[in-house]
Amino acid sequence: MVERGIRPIVTVPDVVGSPFHVGRDVAAEAGVALANPDPDGPAIGELAWPGLFYIVWQHPAPGTQLREWDSVAVRIVKHGDAPDREPADPLDAPPADSAHAQAEREQYRDLTEDDLRN
Repeated sequence: MVERGIRPIVTVPDVVGSPFHVGRDVAAEAGVALANPDPDGPAIGELAWPGLFYIVWQHPAPGTQLREWDSVAVRIVKHGDAPDREPADPLDAPPADSAHAQAEREQYRDLTEDDLRN
């Protein structure tokens, strides 16, 4: 039996790296709400509209236990400004003597011949 006024405990999900709209849905399914880390600033939903924004930071960390519908502060960046989680490693050029597949015609059929129409 749950006492009146006491909310259940939920686990904070990992939303870093997610587009804001996806992270918001994941958070809601887990029973927490995303919020602007600046309590005097606008609602996080206002900051993430219009456009595509990614979540780059959250507090508290994933796995933390909170009361249901407590807030998880997130920082967001507009698409194109999102930092990579890991720096990209340049790819090595393929060896100069490497074989490349090429399509080769095994046989050629002339479909205009009369004997193939029957």
